[in-house]
Amino acid sequence: MSAPPVLPTSAGQQAPAPRPSGTLLIDALLHQQADLTAIERVATELETTERPAQAKYYQSLIPAAPPGPGQQYAFEVDLDRCSGCKACVTACHELNGLDGGETWRDVGLLMGGTSSLPVLQHVTSACHHCLEPGCLTACPVNAYEKDPLTGIVKHLDDQCFGCQYCTLACPYDVPKYHNKLGIVRKCDMCSTRLGAGEAPACVQACPHEAIRIQVVDVQQVADDAEAAMFLPGAPDPEITLPTTSYRTKRSFPRNMLPADYYDVRPQHAHPPLVVMLVLTQLSVGAYLAGWVLQLLLPEVMWKLMQPVHATGALLTGLLALGASTLHLGRPHLAWRGALGILHSWLSREIVAFGAFAGLGVLYFTLVHLEGRLPAQRQALALEQWSPTLAVGVALAGVVGVFCSVMIYVVTQRELWSFGRTSLRFFGTTALLGVAAVWLSLLVLAMSDPQPPVQRLLVDAGGICAKLLLAIAAAKLLWEASQFRHLASRRMTSQKRSALLMSRQLSSITLARFAAGLLGGVVMPAFVLQRLASAETSQPLALTPLLIAVAVLVLFSLIGELLERYLFFAALAAPRMPGPLK
Repeated sequence: MSAPPVLPTSAGQQAPAPRPSGTLLIDALLHQQADLTAIERVATELETTERPAQAKYYQSLIPAAPPGPGQQYAFEVDLDRCSGCKACVTACHELNGLDGGETWRDVGLLMGGTSSLPVLQHVTSACHHCLEPGCLTACPVNAYEKDPLTGIVKHLDDQCFGCQYCTLACPYDVPKYHNKLGIVRKCDMCSTRLGAGEAPACVQACPHEAIRIQVVDVQQVADDAEAAMFLPGAPDPEITLPTTSYRTKRSFPRNMLPADYYDVRPQHAHPPLVVMLVLTQLSVGAYLAGWVLQLLLPEVMWKLMQPVHATGALLTGLLALGASTLHLGRPHLAWRGALGILHSWLSREIVAFGAFAGLGVLYFTLVHLEGRLPAQRQALALEQWSPTLAVGVALAGVVGVFCSVMIYVVTQRELWSFGRTSLRFFGTTALLGVAAVWLSLLVLAMSDPQPPVQRLLVDAGGICAKLLLAIAAAKLLWEASQFRHLASRRMTSQKRSALLMSRQLSSITLARFAAGLLGGVVMPAFVLQRLASAETSQPLALTPLLIAVAVLVLFSLIGELLERYLFFAALAAPRMPGPLK
């Protein structure tokens, strides 16, 4: 008995003729086998037609016409056909010339069901070419563009300076940083192939036709995202409105989760960012604390302290800005950082701290001109411009810290919410600002141990010690509240962070709290005791006080650096379903 005749289709495929009713089972099976696989169709086509070797293969897996108004290209994945063979990963790797270990397409695994009836589902994923790409919005150098005709999100390698902000802003872990090149790279849906009418590498390579390119309606994608119709365990589609659609005829069990759902591992800590954030907040806090002391202290005492304080605050701020360039893969292009000021909070931070540094230099110059100008010009410079510049520097710094907060808030990660990040960053600003005042007092006392300076230590030091103790205690208690999430029955992102802090990062966590307690609670209490003895007419023992202040400043700084390390390393980063580990 022969198989049913085969009819050509308009797309170059071959489809079985309709099976007449009343046929035998063998006829039905032969009828099903006539639906050839992609490899079999190509082989048959090459045998029966005279076409060039590089003809437009797999036309049935790409749209016949380009997107129209309100439409764009998108990946469509048939989960019922995906076997997890990773042919798509290999093809993408080879045809895009990626380095070893670099991937633009990955294959994960979903698991669920029961022990008697387990359910496994492989998932292939790449860039989702979102309607509102987080990478594009975050990029400070405009290294991303969304094609207005096709909707494909492309990365412009020549424009990128390797800040890696897009890797934080993308909830799907799509952009990958390339250490050797110092830039980020990602999937562009093989746009040059697609433009020539040829399917992308991953589409061509899949032996089961699990991946295809489709044209989607933009409004429909937005509507589907509102209903959270994406993948179990994947980040919320409303964040960036991904266009990839995953199709299946099966109903997943309610406990379907990524195979790596319970895999809790530390994230990259970004040491240059740790140093930059802490030192900029120290510098801003120093200017703010100095401005407050200027209002509270007698003018004579403030004049004694002002030059040392202005110098320390400026040097710390400049050191922080210099450290920030170490985070760039191509630091010689740092000047491009302000290009995205209309949409990128990182660009706004760069501009704000640039203004902060410029005003800080002017303030430093005016303060140190005292005594070097004629009396009339000196009075004009210091009495009229110095207080105004002090306020200007402080306000520019506050704007810069706010931009730092928003850089992480827009990633929409729970640990980096506006409330939590604001408390961390402005708490550090206040804490280290007070510690910086103590450092200025320490340097002044060492260089000029005269009675007026000792009086300044007692008056300003008492205020600073009480403020420091209160801020440090409140901040440490708030950070310790993170561990309450360990009692949660659900594996929330907050619980993941708490698990990291209590397991893999436990040594860093213990060191952070030890340094915070020593620098922010124990030493300020000791300093208050020494200052109280001075107020009772006992001679002020300067050496123990200086040692205590040095320990106070050092360990407060170390504690905040460790806190910021945990801010990055203990993050529960969202991602697409990964493999079983």
